[in-house]
Amino acid sequence: MTRKLIRARLLTFHTEPNGPDDTQAYDYIEDGALLVAGGRIEAMGTFSDVSPMACDVPVIDHRPYLVMPGFIDTHIHFPQVQVIASWGAQLLDWLNSYTFPEETRFADTGHATRMASTFYDELVGHGTTTAVAFCSVHPQSVDAFFSEAARRNMAMIGGKVMMDRNAPDALLDTAQQGYDESKALIDRWHGTGRARYAVTPRFAITSTPDQMRAAGTLAAEHPDCLIQTHLSENRDEIAYTAELYPQARDYLDVYERNGLLGPNTFLGHSIHLEPREIDAIADNGAHPTFCPTSNLFLGSGLFDDAGLRARGIGNAIATDVGAGTSYSMLQTLQDAYKILQLQGQKLHPLRAFHWITRGNAVALGMEDRIGTLDAGSVADFVVLDSAATSAMALRMERAQDLSEELFVLQMMGDSRSVVETYVAGVAQIGDRAARADTGLKESGPILAA
Repeated sequence: MTRKLIRARLLTFHTEPNGPDDTQAYDYIEDGALLVAGGRIEAMGTFSDVSPMACDVPVIDHRPYLVMPGFIDTHIHFPQVQVIASWGAQLLDWLNSYTFPEETRFADTGHATRMASTFYDELVGHGTTTAVAFCSVHPQSVDAFFSEAARRNMAMIGGKVMMDRNAPDALLDTAQQGYDESKALIDRWHGTGRARYAVTPRFAITSTPDQMRAAGTLAAEHPDCLIQTHLSENRDEIAYTAELYPQARDYLDVYERNGLLGPNTFLGHSIHLEPREIDAIADNGAHPTFCPTSNLFLGSGLFDDAGLRARGIGNAIATDVGAGTSYSMLQTLQDAYKILQLQGQKLHPLRAFHWITRGNAVALGMEDRIGTLDAGSVADFVVLDSAATSAMALRMERAQDLSEELFVLQMMGDSRSVVETYVAGVAQIGDRAARADTGLKESGPILAA
């Protein structure tokens, strides 16, 4: 069993911080160590306490950098990697002009496989170790997505979008085909290694009532799968949904009446919610997913984090690439801060970094496996440099404490701040460079997570 000792400053959360003085919510260790064995964290603590357990294990010294759990992205579109930063449209026009034509290309297995490799390079290059992804309507896109995740031993969640109307013919399935193909993909991938499947009706506009019922049947047959879709991102989208589903009480009711609303449901965007919808989300334990860079880029609106949290709702946060403008969860936090500022809401850096690590893991029901540096967790973690650029280094000369350092990362950080990303204890960035130099490929042990 391969063992290694990581030495660095460590930060991990036990619960969501209530404020800047809530030091009980996290552990911050100035001279810390992680003992990694078999892809998991065997011990965490001060270097002086942990190093005697390691005996002659090699020490990888990442000081003075900060190590925290790998970032978790709860809403991203795998087939949109080549339409990120496409100019000048709001949601429905953006889908028709850029997204749908791009997704037709994923019928080609070779293209899907190539895009999967580059997609995962971007994730780990930005410090993300787990993501919840929409694939295209083509089963081969899902196979490419999960095959690459398995090669890298990453804990990934994804699903084939089900869509049987209001899209190009090349992107349409039928209610029965969507059910059958999704069922086969669940059987093939869900619970294989670290993979989990998400039942994925894209959104109400692209699914008929028959397909929504089929998605609900899948969810009932596989209650341990996630459910992912979109909700109330844009006013025109809401109006069109009301035309297509005149019998529904509101947009959310399209999902709710088909058994698609529960604690494993992730509702992308959830900006323009009606009071009844908020009540139903709270009662069912579902998770609105805040996509700040996308909401700004498409001009969709401002997510009411504080209002939803006041109802006891557990909001997730995500990039939403390709309408989202960066793979970086640091950049996502930057725009989240600005959106909340516009509404008189605050996002303290301690809560921000809890959100993209343990917070998103809790929403996924995976906090026992990912999202912390606790002993027993899979060794998915990121090494961060808060002085990665000259401007950051200049600012850091005046930083007085951990919160200030985190805020520098939150507001100024991006992929340049990511020194290394470890997945199941295996370095991904340096390891990728080494493989490129030697032509070698390496993968770690497959872990169930």
